[in-house]
Amino acid sequence: MGLLDGKVAIITGAGGGIGREEALLFAREGAKVVVNDLGGTRDGSGSSDAMAAQVAEEIKAAGGQAAPSFHSVATPEGAAKIVKTAVDAFGRVDILVNNAGIVRDKTLLKMDEGMWDAVIAVHLKGTFLCTQAAAKQMVAQGGGGRIVNTTSVSGMLGNFGQANYAAAKAGIYGLTRTAAIELQKQRITVNAVAPIAKTRLTEDLPMFQSAGDTLTPAHVAPAALFLASDLCADKTGNVLAVAGAQMYIYKVVQSPGKFKDEGGVWTAQEIADHWDAIIKL
Repeated sequence: MGLLDGKVAIITGAGGGIGREEALLFAREGAKVVVNDLGGTRDGSGSSDAMAAQVAEEIKAAGGQAAPSFHSVATPEGAAKIVKTAVDAFGRVDILVNNAGIVRDKTLLKMDEGMWDAVIAVHLKGTFLCTQAAAKQMVAQGGGGRIVNTTSVSGMLGNFGQANYAAAKAGIYGLTRTAAIELQKQRITVNAVAPIAKTRLTEDLPMFQSAGDTLTPAHVAPAALFLASDLCADKTGNVLAVAGAQMYIYKVVQSPGKFKDEGGVWTAQEIADHWDAIIKL
């Protein structure tokens, strides 16, 4: 018995890296998988059917069930067609993993609007569009389902040269939290993974030059499997970070703060004078 027996899962960006590992693992655990990938380069240019088709064939060769999808996550039409692929092939949608992504790194002062728009479109808008399309299908089926988004340490903490990527990933955190609240009554859980892994999007970053096999996509896939399974039926709105063998949770933390001793409105000087007390956790 697999954790996902009888389930239908859509995984975007599943032609390589983390998405591919998730697709293969989900299939081994019994899911019927829609392998979505536009097949472009790491900066989002171009397209090819080869990547999604190859992973789908790998799943079938291992005895699983899969259907490829070559649609863009960044348009309403593309998101709708991704969901339609699942319904046409397997009759329903139980799981969505939003993993598709591109990078166009540049420092803030050198980034142009096109670099910003392209990254926001795939990561943040794409996550919104696919989440909305899949959730509507889940509700139409009677409710229940799992949505797993992909945020990033860059979005949680920031990273040099990635203003567009970090903003998109931080936005996905906010989207995850809000969707978790709104979809809870429909029995749809919405969680996110924040992976640190060496993929074609990250392999040229200094931190991965000596990573070897300690930070691989294979380390991330089990976290997505957990969030997509009924083991996570009572958990929603979480960000599960994965860095090789380490797993941890990201949370926005509020300090206890400080009340103005005599009440009233703080002055800027008083804020400066009491800064350490205000920020103390």
